[in-house]
Amino acid sequence: MLGAVNPCGFALLPAYLSLLVAGATDTRGAVGRALTAAVGLTLGYVLVFGAFGLALAPLAGWLRPRLPWLTVVLGLLLVVAGCWLLAGRRLPAPGWSARAPRLTRSWPSMALFGAAYALASLGCAIAPFLAIVVTSLQSGSTGRGLALFGAYALGMGLVVAVAALGVALLRDGLVARLRVAGALVPRLSGLVLLVAGGYVAWYGWYELRLAAGQRNALQDPVIQTASRVQHALADTLDTTGPAVLAATLAVLLLAAALTRRARLRDRAVATPAEAAERSMPETETARSAGR
Repeated sequence: MLGAVNPCGFALLPAYLSLLVAGATDTRGAVGRALTAAVGLTLGYVLVFGAFGLALAPLAGWLRPRLPWLTVVLGLLLVVAGCWLLAGRRLPAPGWSARAPRLTRSWPSMALFGAAYALASLGCAIAPFLAIVVTSLQSGSTGRGLALFGAYALGMGLVVAVAALGVALLRDGLVARLRVAGALVPRLSGLVLLVAGGYVAWYGWYELRLAAGQRNALQDPVIQTASRVQHALADTLDTTGPAVLAATLAVLLLAAALTRRARLRDRAVATPAEAAERSMPETETARSAGR
């Protein structure tokens, strides 16, 4: 759970949520969009960590000092993506078709975003992952190592799913009431992505300065402000625990199901009246033509 709000990459969580909000409503509805995106992001995140831990663990000592450069480059790429959205453009999605789904609605794209989330988080979160999960796998306790890997993925996914579902449900209600805001949402998402990418790049630069022995970097006002926010999020998740978060997810799913049932019932009741209303102009037109 705490991996979702690690110091290096925690700013990408609101960026991911803003991309989810920017997606247009589709046939799967808010719950489908949120849960599919949460699964995709979690899968991309844990696959990167798993591949790094298992395949690159022998090189971890050589790679770890160079990870801040990866964070800087990734942050700058996110800044470019944010500027692209602010300009009113759409982010491309993988696929052969020219009409491939946008990043905001594509399951593979969410997995790709999860991989980017993981790459930005490697510098801060890979050490406990290697110490707990990979050590168990390499020590011969394969079953325990796989169980720990599953628990890590479950905790990450739980945080992301609760946040995504809550935001998706709010988004459907707000955009329905504020039609003008619907056109601004993609640009606002680009602004969030721009800020998040800027922070990720700045954090990588901060790590590089620390590695170079520049102790004054510890007084960086941007990092200090972000650290207070990150510590508050981490403390909240630590106090909440997985049981409360799972119960929250269940409540959100129940609320979504009840809301959908109420909408379907209202639509079914309104259909006959709407049909009669639509037929009235046609009847009047026919009468006029007869005259």
